[in-house]
Amino acid sequence: MTRSFALRAAPRALPRRFRRPRLLVIGCGDVGLRLLRQLAPRLRGVLDAIAVTRRPGQQAAARALGARAIAADLDDRRSLRRLAAFTGWTIDLAPPPASGVGDPRSARLIAASTPALRRRRGRGLPARWTYVSTTGVYGDCGGARFDETRPVAPTSARAIRRVAAERRMRALGARALARVPILRAPGIYAQDRLPLERLRRGTPALTDTDDVYTNHVHADDLARAAWLALFRGRPGRVYHAVDDSDLKMGAYFDKVADALGLPRPPRLPREEVTRQVSAAMLSFMSESRRLTNQRLKRELRCRLRWPTVEAALAALDRALL
Repeated sequence: MTRSFALRAAPRALPRRFRRPRLLVIGCGDVGLRLLRQLAPRLRGVLDAIAVTRRPGQQAAARALGARAIAADLDDRRSLRRLAAFTGWTIDLAPPPASGVGDPRSARLIAASTPALRRRRGRGLPARWTYVSTTGVYGDCGGARFDETRPVAPTSARAIRRVAAERRMRALGARALARVPILRAPGIYAQDRLPLERLRRGTPALTDTDDVYTNHVHADDLARAAWLALFRGRPGRVYHAVDDSDLKMGAYFDKVADALGLPRPPRLPREEVTRQVSAAMLSFMSESRRLTNQRLKRELRCRLRWPTVEAALAALDRALL
């Protein structure tokens, strides 16, 4: 007698329309968590999100918002292999290392992701990445107002590393492995990211004649811009993720101090301030520029919730600080 066996059909992949897209947020700190909070309604059934951070508190916050958390180490190639399967939609918020002239972190991430990205391209599913860089890549511009066509001219070591990272991301796009728009972000602030301790210490600011123009963006608006760039950003295109504020650094500190009921910082000439602030702060106080944001508004169609620093400070709740 022959025995018949019921053959179990091999599971088939779900049709593409039923697959949940996955978003990888690398360097998921404050801005990344704000993005997950904005996407929270989608995380309940439409979108999977994976937050990459080594800090336990941020991992817990990401899980509470409906995301998964991975404690990958961007300085460890083996650790990055865990991320390769999730790099179809990627928002990279991680900074380069604090030393050196290049960005080995982006190099390792791209190398680990390349096989998976090639497979996606072969299936007709090109990857979408957003890389968040810094406006510091322009160096000192003497207070000039300009758009994204201005050449980079980094002077600080951290800005030089950012330029190296941008070039790697552009090279990834040139290989047709991913669409990678680049956001250049300035000083990031929020109602809970204000220079309170600096003001309480009475750290001096520059006199108006020595002062520099600075640019700003609210952390919530930067998070939204990074998401919109995934779908609306052009490959290799640079976008200034800045608000509409037109402020010198000292004026910014004055406005924050007034909103918080704190004394305004003393104003001193540059030679005196140099002796009282850190080298990192002095670097920021030596670069003056005003960036326009028309691409952000027209191409990404990003509507700023907080178009100016004044608008955000007007909604400040001191009780939360």
